[in-house]
Amino acid sequence: MFKRMLAAFGVGGPSVDTVLDTPAVMPGQLVRGRVRIQGGSADAAIDQIALSLVTRAELEHGDHEMAGRAEFHRVVVAHGVQVRAGAPLDVPFEFAIPWETPITAVGPTPLPGMVVGVRTELVIAGAPDKGDLDQLTVPPLPSQDRVLDAFGQLGFQFRAADVEVGRLHGVPQELGFYQEIEFFPPAQHAGRVSQVELTFVATPHELWVVLEADKRGGFLRAGGDSFGHFRMPHQQAETADWAPVIDGWLAQVAAGRPQAFGHHDQHHGHHRRGPGMGAVVGGAAAGLVGGMIIGDMLSDDEGGGFEE
Repeated sequence: MFKRMLAAFGVGGPSVDTVLDTPAVMPGQLVRGRVRIQGGSADAAIDQIALSLVTRAELEHGDHEMAGRAEFHRVVVAHGVQVRAGAPLDVPFEFAIPWETPITAVGPTPLPGMVVGVRTELVIAGAPDKGDLDQLTVPPLPSQDRVLDAFGQLGFQFRAADVEVGRLHGVPQELGFYQEIEFFPPAQHAGRVSQVELTFVATPHELWVVLEADKRGGFLRAGGDSFGHFRMPHQQAETADWAPVIDGWLAQVAAGRPQAFGHHDQHHGHHRRGPGMGAVVGGAAAGLVGGMIIGDMLSDDEGGGFEE
């Protein structure tokens, strides 16, 4: 089924559909698929076929906040494509998604508030024709999943997740945004900490875990919020016992003795299986800056949501 006629060619022009062969892809892995073009009533020439990754992001501007789509990765998969009248044409593609791509699902459960899509763009006679978005599921890396599982073990409750335009201090961030996964703290800390925000910054070799105990909001806002950085190679992060690391940091915060930075690179131990992050989320659910095109942001009342 071909979803969309190419408006540049008018009635009888070719139609296009993008099929993802890998609808679920972890950060750093390859997305594979095909752009399927069905020829129309006459031969047609397409200058360029490009694919981009798009997410929903929030941008603070003074006292206001905009939310909408933001493109953060773009690859050209074909040049000078000739489409014969009435003939089908498949253009295969594969490309790696960035290591900092936001997580959109934990286990079988979608992460509320999070969405990543693959958008097909065809350039015809120098003019871009941007198509519909094909939703992409992004599960956590095994190292990230280990950390999320520890949050479930400790009794954190999922609150919300979003993507914020901006940069974090002291981490090797490449994209112009970061994902925040927000939790209500375990019951024993609820009176002193209103929420804890978790951000992952992954590279091909390492995982950075950034935590903030927040009573007022966001990493970029002024205030005395307590935060910590924990850095490990992925292989080590996959076997580390994160629960005591996170619990120890939060206990210091609740007691008023936070360490601003915690570089944890030696802790190992038996991994205690608890309800895990999947259960926590499941319960809650029943310009150019660092490669991101800010100009593609749309406010909520301008159709910033994703189409199916």
